[in-house]
Amino acid sequence: MQKLGLNQTLTQTTKLSPAQIQVIRMLELPSIELNQRINEELQENPALEEGRDENPDLSGEGFEEFDENYQPEDGFEDGRDRDPLQNEDFNYEQYISDDETPSYMLHQHQSPVDEDRREVPIIGGSSLIEELKAQVYLTKMTKPQRHVAKWVLGNIDDDGYLRRTTEQLVDDLMFQEQITITDAEMEDIVRQIKEFDPPGIASANLQECLLKQLECKPQTPSVALAHQILADHFDAFSKHHYDKVIQRIGCTDEAFQEAIQEIVHLNQKPANAFTGNMYETQRETIIPDFSIEERDDELFVILNTGDIPELHVSREYSNMLSEYNAMPKTKENREAAQFIKQKLDSAQWFIDAIKQRNETLMKTMTAILKAQYDFFLDGEESSLKPMILQDIADRTGYDVSTISRVSNSKYVQTRFGVYPLKYFFSESMTNSEGDEVSTREIKKKLQEIIDAEDKRNPLTDEQLVELMGQNGYPIARRTIAKYRDLLGVPVARMRKSV
Repeated sequence: MQKLGLNQTLTQTTKLSPAQIQVIRMLELPSIELNQRINEELQENPALEEGRDENPDLSGEGFEEFDENYQPEDGFEDGRDRDPLQNEDFNYEQYISDDETPSYMLHQHQSPVDEDRREVPIIGGSSLIEELKAQVYLTKMTKPQRHVAKWVLGNIDDDGYLRRTTEQLVDDLMFQEQITITDAEMEDIVRQIKEFDPPGIASANLQECLLKQLECKPQTPSVALAHQILADHFDAFSKHHYDKVIQRIGCTDEAFQEAIQEIVHLNQKPANAFTGNMYETQRETIIPDFSIEERDDELFVILNTGDIPELHVSREYSNMLSEYNAMPKTKENREAAQFIKQKLDSAQWFIDAIKQRNETLMKTMTAILKAQYDFFLDGEESSLKPMILQDIADRTGYDVSTISRVSNSKYVQTRFGVYPLKYFFSESMTNSEGDEVSTREIKKKLQEIIDAEDKRNPLTDEQLVELMGQNGYPIARRTIAKYRDLLGVPVARMRKSV
């Protein structure tokens, strides 16, 4: 039998201070969310006040220009480093949560899938789910049926498909809403929903979606032939076995081509007829966090602080704390003084966190500007140099995790459009001349070659390897396949047209 006893062990642990947590959270926030966070803090902490003080903590209004010689005051009592993620008392792994940036994304694979996106649109409007719910009241459904119909709408995915079977919907309705209906009743409700606009909504699969859209079009000979192709030969058609389809139907190449034109103009994702997410009522306006301006033939970084108010610690609360400290040390006075000091410390930490956020953002964006200076001059994608998060971390002296937080959800306004900061990060490869080039440049060249190919005889991956090599980019076939997938380009057989 094992004897029970007491053992003494010595372990080293680290804890996050409130100041460190404030700074880390501030780095993640874009300008518009920072303004909301400040308003919340002003409401929660009476020791934090808006407006100028005799010694203002935030300088200027509107856009704040970065001064490389600026040395901000250390507002933290223990004198820790300006980068909280480099502090020896800070364990980043202990802080980071499961939904944060994984470590494998911090060093190599920095190119976002949608990196070609330049302009950031400002979109608003009602969501598709709201439009569909409004159409429920235009049917002859009873009140209980309408309730079920609106519940069914919640099962439509972001592409506009209802991929659950009748049996599954009936079972889920019973468990989630405690409503029991028959399969036939559910089928009738779903059938009515499938008549809603946009055509093809709530379809079970792509074939049904396309057929529904064809039924809503004027029934011309080409539409009728397209309907026949999708209804009777969908599998062969989807695999681009056009010769087999033409042979089975017995139509001419010209008629088949006209039918194909009808099909390719159909919407494979009916939910795309509406802007935004299925359940999104309105997208927020994106306000750039930085602006690149030119003065005397030189580019400068400007930090957008347009709606961010100036903050200072309440003089009234500071005086109140002094008064309590001078009073007799009763329990009530000590508790009151402790409460006031807590609020004052919290206000000062908050102000210092904003100052450090601005300093970190400006230093990081300035490093990005210097690294990609040619691009900010001409706006040409080919001017972008290979750059990963570690490169900017080395330039700034910050931890790579700090750079990751700064580049996440931040945007910069240039003369050529609005770009996410992640747009400027990409891997590098060596071309035939021994020079390092951005993988974005390679993907752009690959896209140009594919766009110029003969669609009746599209290029295979092996042929793409040969052509890319002739253009000075010696890359392997598997790399071609990888970049082709990132560009959303299917294999040669799927790109073939008649």
